[in-house]
Amino acid sequence: MTMLIAAAAVFLAIHLLVAGTRVRDALTGAIGEGAYLGLFSLASIGVIVWLVMSYNTAQASAENREIYSLGKAVHDLAVPIVLLAFLIGVPGLMMRSPTAVGQAAATNEQSIRGVLRVTRHPFLWGVAIWSAYHLAANGDLASVLLFGTFLVLALFGTFSIDAKRRRKLGAQWNAFADRTSNIPFAAIVRGRTSFKPREYFDWRFFVALLIFVVALFAHAQVIGVSPFPGG
Repeated sequence: MTMLIAAAAVFLAIHLLVAGTRVRDALTGAIGEGAYLGLFSLASIGVIVWLVMSYNTAQASAENREIYSLGKAVHDLAVPIVLLAFLIGVPGLMMRSPTAVGQAAATNEQSIRGVLRVTRHPFLWGVAIWSAYHLAANGDLASVLLFGTFLVLALFGTFSIDAKRRRKLGAQWNAFADRTSNIPFAAIVRGRTSFKPREYFDWRFFVALLIFVVALFAHAQVIGVSPFPGG
């Protein structure tokens, strides 16, 4: 369990205390944007591998214990909730957005389309929904540490990226932020933008749906737990 805690702490630290702060600004100024992104990507992949390996070890250890159980009803909500996570998160990965790596300049009016009308951080909100559900459905200590880490990173990461882009782009970012929202659907509710089904239900939606279906039916074989109601 100690290794899992250490991996979770390092994972959060490199993203929240480096990636979205003035430490990043100093590093990119010293070694360049490209070198920084390369090193940061390698570090992130390495820590994710460490995190997953530590989780698998912790789950099988005697230290792992159940902290809470929210019951069968929560398990039975897996399909609709995780589907929502995929339908928000996956399309976001396939769109140009100023909140994505290497696309800070994409702040024009034409970039606000599809799922970006729902939230300017679709991938992170997809991760947040996915991890929040798994946190509710799995009450053992190892799972709380793993999924809690992803949830904290996803939620705080949205604010960290906003602050980073505001420092770098200034008024250009503020104009983009004024037409979008961090919290899903907030910009639509407040009338700053409108949901346009034709933009959202394009090829990205169907790719996300396909990936979800594959993950759904592979879950029992890969993870060892069926996501379907009744198991």
